[in-house]
Amino acid sequence: MRYLCLFYIDQSLADAASKEEWAEIDRESLASNEELKRSGHYLASNALADPKTAKTLRVRAGKATWTDGPFAETKEHLGGFLLIEAKNLAEAMEIAERDSLARMGAIEVRETAGF
Repeated sequence: MRYLCLFYIDQSLADAASKEEWAEIDRESLASNEELKRSGHYLASNALADPKTAKTLRVRAGKATWTDGPFAETKEHLGGFLLIEAKNLAEAMEIAERDSLARMGAIEVRETAGF
C-alpha cells in the first residue's frame, strides 16, 4: 500500500533553528531517503518552496478565483512530501517517526486512494 507523508513546518520553529541545525536535518533526511530506497519503501519525495510562492484555486458557481498563499491560515505550512510503499499503516508510521523533519512541525501519514 502507498502512503503519503505530508511534512508540515511550524514557521516559528523553522525561524529559530540555526543554519547548522537545518544542515543536520537536510543530511539526516537525505540519508533516510537513501535507506528507504535500499529497503524498497521509497517512491518519491520533494520539498516545497516558501508558502509565499503558492497560489490557491477555488471554483464556486463555475467561476475560478485565485488567491495568494496557502489555502488556510495556520502556524504550520505544508513543506514537502514523501511517498512510500509500506505493508500497512503501522509500518508507514514507523517510517515517518524516523524522519528528522518532524522536529520542525508535524508529519501527516495518509493512505493513498489507489486510483
